[in-house]
Amino acid sequence: MKFAIISHTLHKSKDQKLYAYEPYVREMNLWLQNVSETRIVAPISKEQISAIEVAYNTNSVILKEIPAFNVLSLKTKILSIFKIPFIIIQIIKACFWADHIHLRCPGNVGLLGCFVQILFPSKAKTVKYAGNWDPKSKQPVSYRLQKWILSNTFITKNCKVLVYGEWKNQSKNIVPFFTASYVDNEIIEVPQKDFSSKINFIFVGSFTKGKQPMLSVKVVEKLLANNINVALDMYGNGLEFKNVQSYIEQNNLEGSITLHGNRTKEIVKEAFQKAHFLIFISKSEGWPKVVAEAMFWSCLPISSKVSCVENMLGFGARGTVVKSNVKENDIVSIIENYIKQKDLYQKQVLDAKNWSQQYTLEKFSSEIKKLLLHE
Repeated sequence: MKFAIISHTLHKSKDQKLYAYEPYVREMNLWLQNVSETRIVAPISKEQISAIEVAYNTNSVILKEIPAFNVLSLKTKILSIFKIPFIIIQIIKACFWADHIHLRCPGNVGLLGCFVQILFPSKAKTVKYAGNWDPKSKQPVSYRLQKWILSNTFITKNCKVLVYGEWKNQSKNIVPFFTASYVDNEIIEVPQKDFSSKINFIFVGSFTKGKQPMLSVKVVEKLLANNINVALDMYGNGLEFKNVQSYIEQNNLEGSITLHGNRTKEIVKEAFQKAHFLIFISKSEGWPKVVAEAMFWSCLPISSKVSCVENMLGFGARGTVVKSNVKENDIVSIIENYIKQKDLYQKQVLDAKNWSQQYTLEKFSSEIKKLLLHE
């Protein structure tokens, strides 16, 4: 099977291997197990390969490089006018070549792919919509346009659209899906966590205003002020990193809050195993993999009501769901309530673990194979 991937994901090349963001590559490696040839239409970066990027595990991948683009300013809009025709031509060529077309949405390249795929009604297609599919959520016009095109079975034919969460009144080509991080043999028994000594918190994600890393810091600061023995480990990087770092230093929190930056999957996995709580109050998500990963390792999430989080947390049975504009005092009260009700904490941790451990990479691989074989 000739498999074409249309994606905005930045790729990097080194020693004749292609690298990209680790969770994305880990997933795509499972798709590529079932195909003979692959062409990827995506932008490439000349920057060094980071700790959160890995290589595809096959050499039968050809990258058709396209320029990255956005329309966030007048200058980039003008430049996009010259870039978009070339990108469309590359997408059309890949679609002509392919037996199966796979779009990665939402994104600027995915939007162009949405338009191009209309020209190939008889070709098998899948779309991984990695953003928030919630019909009630406020989203950019380009995201809403992609969702409309993909949901319209009159213009989008022979296509399965994989979305996070189950939503009412969807077209027949919309398929609730999931993402996995771990294989079956990684499952180990994590010792029961109690509150007899230090209570460990974790934040994993981009240091951006949308992910609100400062909120996690201020929650821990207030818990310390309430004489509760806590510590916070933070993994990730981004534009807000220096602001968070400065706040920690200015408020003498270095002894309780550690900034680790970007680290490998294995290091973060070990951190989840030691942590009691994940504080992840994001304003926008698709499948919040850090929430599922925390649950997998008996780390109870306190997370925001975006995308499919409420469904993942069993509407409050497998953690606590809060609004994205929640105040730190409210989160402090939630944590103090768990400390008082240890049995409630242990029950939710167990329920969360049992739910998350259903979704291993083996199950994920099996479901992907069914999609490709049209089962």
